[in-house]
Amino acid sequence: MPSTPDVRAVLHAAVEAVGGEDRPGQIEMAEAVQHALESGQHLLVQAGTGTGKSLGYLVPSLLHGKRVVVATATLNLQHQLVERDIPALKDAARATLDVVPHHAVVKGRSNYACLHRVREGAPDDQGTLVDVPEGSLGAEVLELREWAEEQAKGSHLGDRDAAPAHTERAWRQVSVNHRECLGASRCAHALECFAERAREDAHTAQVVVTNHALLAIDAIDGVPMLPEYDAVIVDEAHELAARVTQASTDELDPVVVERAARRARAQVDGKEADDLTDASDALADVLARTEEGRIDDPPQPLQEVLAFVRDTARACLSAFPKDKDKDKGEPDAARQQARGMVDDIRKIAERMAAKGETEVLWMSDNRGNKQLHIAPIDVSASLRDKLFADKTVVLTSATLKLGGGFDPVARSLGLAPGDDSWSSLDVGSPFDYRKQGMLYVARDLPLPGRDGLEEAQLAEIAALVEAAGGRTLGLFSSRRAAEKAAEEVRTRLPDIDIWCQGDAQLPELARRFAETPSTCLFGTLSLWQGVDLPGDTCQLVIIDRVPFPRPDDPLMSARQRLVEKRGGNGFMSVAASHAALLLAQGTGRLIRRATDKGVVAILDPRIVTARYGSFLAASLPDMWRTTDREVALAALRRLDDAANAVTTPEV
Repeated sequence: MPSTPDVRAVLHAAVEAVGGEDRPGQIEMAEAVQHALESGQHLLVQAGTGTGKSLGYLVPSLLHGKRVVVATATLNLQHQLVERDIPALKDAARATLDVVPHHAVVKGRSNYACLHRVREGAPDDQGTLVDVPEGSLGAEVLELREWAEEQAKGSHLGDRDAAPAHTERAWRQVSVNHRECLGASRCAHALECFAERAREDAHTAQVVVTNHALLAIDAIDGVPMLPEYDAVIVDEAHELAARVTQASTDELDPVVVERAARRARAQVDGKEADDLTDASDALADVLARTEEGRIDDPPQPLQEVLAFVRDTARACLSAFPKDKDKDKGEPDAARQQARGMVDDIRKIAERMAAKGETEVLWMSDNRGNKQLHIAPIDVSASLRDKLFADKTVVLTSATLKLGGGFDPVARSLGLAPGDDSWSSLDVGSPFDYRKQGMLYVARDLPLPGRDGLEEAQLAEIAALVEAAGGRTLGLFSSRRAAEKAAEEVRTRLPDIDIWCQGDAQLPELARRFAETPSTCLFGTLSLWQGVDLPGDTCQLVIIDRVPFPRPDDPLMSARQRLVEKRGGNGFMSVAASHAALLLAQGTGRLIRRATDKGVVAILDPRIVTARYGSFLAASLPDMWRTTDREVALAALRRLDDAANAVTTPEV
């Protein structure tokens, strides 16, 4: 057997193993990724739906000879890689490789059961859960504890994905986050620890699968979460900047401060915990007098209360007894958790009090729950200096080209346009978008108003849905718009079932929609990305308006202002790029396989009337385009007739 097999040979075997067929774009991508890994030049690859991009980067990663980290944005893709694509690839590679490299998965600590918590109980306010009726929280916890003990007996990793069905609240009773963990050097169950075993497993693997957040914590924050690696493949790379920002965002509110004070009170003998409670009350009082939105220059009362929270948290932290003073070296989980909570409060308050020009501070108000947030305005410099400077990075997605080019996404990730440190490649898609899809822009509709959907848009939606016979995925810019459209279409077309996000859990709604012909599913942002609905069930995608960020969005508005301060076009760099990416993702819901056909209807004339419309249009799949309403309706009627002819047996 050859020791250095050809990428094409292994890819061909892997594609056969999953029942597929060779695709030119996938082969081109695999060879480009191999070249990037060998040369050290960063690579951006746009691989359209149906390309098979996961095998396109997994094959060269497996053959690289050095450790490669694969980072995804969603658990769905991570699950697909670990449960389907990598096992199929390794099975195929056994015919061409002397030794098949090992792979591993690394998740955040809270994704694994904690044997200390399982065996010692949760050090919180809920007490011990025993002898409770079947179906209650206690019964769920007991079942999870039994499962964790069974996992510990074998070589299993205690991964939440393999656990019995449970609620979020039950899982918290058998898991810990990084703050609550006692640490391997101090935990009596460290040798059996599932999270530690997963990390040890990763140190023996050549391909390590993780998520964008852990990659950011490891590479940018400098907290070791992953074993040393040579290169990283970032799938769903259009999400990277947002996920890195999310991982670097902190929140603070009076409830969290009070909870930390309450936990500390059982551990601290002095009045320091009471002082932290006073700080919580003072924070609540100041936030009650603070307006929602971005806070560019924190007023004096807010500065003072943040300093008060910081200082009282620091004093409270100093008052904690050392474990060795109280338990002769035995760790105390309750104290560890309380100390961690207080230290988090201290760090976050300190960060907010010292806010500089590179960060944005804002307050949100969710039905009276007022919360402060702080985030980096721009993560491109951090990515450039702490990820791209040290590692070879391959970024891939079905939507990396905005306005017809890679520069907008590259710039947002810290790669300078024209720099020879990176190259780009668009391998296209095996789908014939011009024959399979139509893009209809409702040019004659009025511009979308601030008050949501008006009669003209509602009438257009109903007409389109009726022509399509249902079979519609409605993507709306707000929950209110989705609900209003659903209510209106139900009234106008009572024979068509309309499901709206919120009627049930999203996976259940997607399953119903996929399995039931001639129905509609209306929803918001979570439906724009990552929902795979192939076949006749989805022959019409309606987008109510160009999804620009809200003008009062604190983070987006701060980014836009920063670009303008640096002499750039803030609207095009931030708002238009954000909208173009979402539009590309949304229109991508229509054609999911080679036999799919349908219409994308955008009810916002700005795509064809505004100066920036050409930038947005150039970001979309190359479908046949029209602004003629009757042409779109006729196409939908033909598709509905064809679908009904297939599903209705001859008499």
